[in-house]
Amino acid sequence: MAINWPTRAAEVLNEEPLVIKNDKFWYHIHSYGGWGKFFQGLRAKKLLATRCANPKCAEKRLWLPPRAECPDCWHDMEWVEAPQVGTIFTHSTVTYPGELFRLAPGTPLISVELEGVCTKLMSWLKDGKPAFGMKVKAVFNTAKPTNTILDLAWVPA
Repeated sequence: MAINWPTRAAEVLNEEPLVIKNDKFWYHIHSYGGWGKFFQGLRAKKLLATRCANPKCAEKRLWLPPRAECPDCWHDMEWVEAPQVGTIFTHSTVTYPGELFRLAPGTPLISVELEGVCTKLMSWLKDGKPAFGMKVKAVFNTAKPTNTILDLAWVPA
């Protein structure tokens, strides 16, 4: 079963830092601050992670979602492109979503394990039926981006 991207697009009010207007029954204007590059990367079909830029720090793993500061030394992080093929670590399906849930009922939610990334990335499966250990690849909503995490989805690899 193929699931379509959310139908509402968010309006970009500012690029640096990335600020969007996200229409709902009301709208909320906010800045992504240090995390704006992640969402700009999604529009460019890139999955951007962060890594500690301090040469004296032993923490060199990639982080997704990205971090603004290293969790070990509090030094600034650098942006690095992450792999776009991963493995489903776990999954669940939302049968009865709440009012503000923006995906269709029955959408499989997945956590994706990516090589070299120390965290699991929560996302959704756009096509197919999820299974533990299934290989998936990233797909990006660039036609009408929402500038939210929903612009990233996965399909069987």
